[in-house]
Amino acid sequence: MKTKSLYISSLESSAGSLIVAMGIMELLKGRLGKVAFFRPVIANDCKTDKDIDFMLEHYSLGMECKDAYGFTVHEVESLIAENKFNEVLESLIEKFKVLESQYDFILVEGLNQSNFSSTLDFNINLAIAKNLSSPFISIHKGKNKEVKEIIDEIHIEAEAIKSAGCQHFATFVNRLSESGREELKELSLTDSLQNAPIYFLPEVPELDTPTVAEIKKNLGCMHIFGEEKDLRRVVKQSKIAAMKLENFLEYIQEGDLIITPGDRSDIIAGCLGTVFSKNYPNISGILLTGGILPHKSINKLFAGINDFSVPILSVDAGTYTAAMQVASVPATITPQSVRKIALAMGIFSANVNIKEIENRINTESSSSVVTPIMFEYALFQRARNDRKRIVLPESSDERILRAAEILLRRDVADIILLGNAEAVLSKSSSLGLDVSKATIIDPQTSPLMEEFVNSFFEMRKAKGLTLEIARDSMVLTSYFGTMMVYLGYADGMVSGAIHTTQETIRPALQIIKTNPGISIVSSLFFMCLDTRVLVYGDCAVNQDPNAQELAQIAISSADTARMFGIEPKIAMLSYSTGDSGKGEEVEKVRLATKIVKELRPDLMVEGPIQYDAAVDPEVAITKLPNSKVAGQATIFIFPDLNTGNNTYKAVQRSSGAVAIGPVLQGLRKPVNDLSRGCLVADIVNTVAITAIQAQTNNGENK
Repeated sequence: MKTKSLYISSLESSAGSLIVAMGIMELLKGRLGKVAFFRPVIANDCKTDKDIDFMLEHYSLGMECKDAYGFTVHEVESLIAENKFNEVLESLIEKFKVLESQYDFILVEGLNQSNFSSTLDFNINLAIAKNLSSPFISIHKGKNKEVKEIIDEIHIEAEAIKSAGCQHFATFVNRLSESGREELKELSLTDSLQNAPIYFLPEVPELDTPTVAEIKKNLGCMHIFGEEKDLRRVVKQSKIAAMKLENFLEYIQEGDLIITPGDRSDIIAGCLGTVFSKNYPNISGILLTGGILPHKSINKLFAGINDFSVPILSVDAGTYTAAMQVASVPATITPQSVRKIALAMGIFSANVNIKEIENRINTESSSSVVTPIMFEYALFQRARNDRKRIVLPESSDERILRAAEILLRRDVADIILLGNAEAVLSKSSSLGLDVSKATIIDPQTSPLMEEFVNSFFEMRKAKGLTLEIARDSMVLTSYFGTMMVYLGYADGMVSGAIHTTQETIRPALQIIKTNPGISIVSSLFFMCLDTRVLVYGDCAVNQDPNAQELAQIAISSADTARMFGIEPKIAMLSYSTGDSGKGEEVEKVRLATKIVKELRPDLMVEGPIQYDAAVDPEVAITKLPNSKVAGQATIFIFPDLNTGNNTYKAVQRSSGAVAIGPVLQGLRKPVNDLSRGCLVADIVNTVAITAIQAQTNNGENK
């Protein structure tokens, strides 16, 4: 029987239940359209909790908070004291069944056992899981424990799950030291636990460390300098600046939150100096105490600095009171914790056999629904399964560095950044980022330069290229990165955050060239609507393609769509449907449709056809009742760039669709272009797409 729910729980606090829940939820949302999150019991102090808030917002579950929990601890313990636990179970089952009727799957997270009174002499989570018929995932905290102690806990819990009559789905041991994790992995404990798999996750200090944003929220601070994104910085430790500046500077460490009275202009100016000095560590922020704002001369100093990325907060409390309050701020994960989420999911995917979990859940759904989250999850999974090397030539751009960190943390691809290593690492560090796992290559000093110059010269000398011009070209990062792809030092390239489309495409056309039989490089967007993904082409490259070129765009788009699991049903768009209209533009589309049918009889294609007839089944019945494409098209080919570009932006604005792209197609090896207004998420998705394109490339790599 297919599993339709899972119950996650731990016996003690801070075991990392939320991280496991996030990993499972991401897996579920990648395969199913509607997933619910439910907590049978929450803490007493509120009518919701942080885990519910996070799950509902981050995964866009579309649930009301009141539907995501059953009771508070106080309510449950009062009912148990009155011998009314059956009433608790009946109420939970009733609520659970309502969710079951509305959702494809329910992920349940139990409140850890330590939250309940010591007088409770049974594992309430096992009792609830049994009555909900939910397979049980147990989570153990390995921090500060000997391996023998952990093994004993695993066996005791496994026996308890068996005795309770629950199905033991899996065991997670979280927050382990590296040595403890390796020792446990070698012991092959799974065989002695009824074949329930065991996964070992390492302790990562950053996940147990608050961000500046969390300190700001908990202390009620005023944010007086810096941008919102700068609040994502992790505070590794805090330091009170009470001594003279020259002495205090010697105590600064990486990730420090500097706490000092607001009138200590010397400390403030000195901290500013450390931000721009390569001789000092990067601080995470400055907290000014006593309700004293900086002197106007200090404000003037800050106002004249561009790209100041260290947040400055102000609080009314005194210095030592503020320091104690900072020390007590708990580390949490919120939907705004972009860096922590990426790190947590990277840890999960690196240490958990995702395919094994999927097979045990057996969540094959008959639904054809594909949400944006499902599509993006599939991108990450496919890219991660066969990691490729993607070169990013624009390392001076902050968005590129932020995207690179996310990609590295999530293990999506191996990243190559082009630029001066010292400058790249200094800038990323000043932004509070860690891209140390990336390969950084400086074209100016790289030993690859001579090989690249000579290769470029040989392939273009017949067209008048001189050795000097070849050398000048290779100094440009877009050319250097393209040559890396061509010669197999990288599997793909993503550019365009700074460079224009032409600056990205021109080197690719000169060096990589198009696939055999393809005369034109074109683009498409994946338009992720609420319940399906459509393909729009060409909305970014070719201004006014002729009929032959339009046919090539359609064929390339169909092949790209198939690569990403989308069945090609091509609509060749026009202002006329079928034989209803005439004119030069209509005839171009009609001829292009004919060419597609002749070149690729395996493809379903309809044209000319209007957009409404292509996308709406009811309109299609009226306008083209016998068409296999009308009303169910997946690929929309626009007659010109003006129409395509405006349409995709209009659909994006009006429906809230997520547009992923532009994705370039037709090249022998993958190079992809970014819009210069792209967001960090756009870069991350484009790199994943490029990696998947590279997986289908049969070229030899060095």
